[in-house]
Amino acid sequence: MSQELLSPEAVAALFTGADGAFRFARWGRPIVPVVFGVEDQTLEVFKGAVEAVVTLAGHKMAETDPELGANLMVFFCRDWAELSGVPNLGDLVPGLEGLVDRLIAAEATQYRTFRVDEAGAIKVCVVFIRVAGAVAEMPADALCLSQAAQMILLWGDRAFAETSPLALAKGVAVLKPEVGAVIRAAYDPALPAAGEDPSLALRLYARTLAGGAA
Repeated sequence: MSQELLSPEAVAALFTGADGAFRFARWGRPIVPVVFGVEDQTLEVFKGAVEAVVTLAGHKMAETDPELGANLMVFFCRDWAELSGVPNLGDLVPGLEGLVDRLIAAEATQYRTFRVDEAGAIKVCVVFIRVAGAVAEMPADALCLSQAAQMILLWGDRAFAETSPLALAKGVAVLKPEVGAVIRAAYDPALPAAGEDPSLALRLYARTLAGGAA
């Protein structure tokens, strides 16, 4: 375990939204990714990144989701307006047209939306990535690993707004040790799959100290 661990306050901040509310959730079912808008080579890189983060978490992947087929859907595009032409995407993401307008206005490069089950655990994640500007210049392995890290938990909307979850090790993109420690801790079976009580952040922090052990 690295010596670089976040403080209890920093752990809480990772799951605190701009509205000040604490929200935590992890996946409650095996993850089944599907990626649109990239070449086969990038597809393999993305799936490899997801598998690496899922393995770190001690979670599972599967070939198919019995309810949805795939439950992690990632759409790469060059322009947000392209999303409006994707068949049936509006059924998956209600209010798609308004969302596209907001993404264009904000000049955003990424967006994630989650759906949860009756226990509050993640059951679906839809990711939109606009390949432009700094995103277009990122190496594929770094871009994919960053996205994989951000879909593995329901992080707060400001969690990685100013700092990346990644670091460079000998020129290779890797998860920051402190972020990896939180991901491992979050999948400790002794913790609930979801919660809105800020005291949960203290339990997460305690498990980062113990390397995710109960």
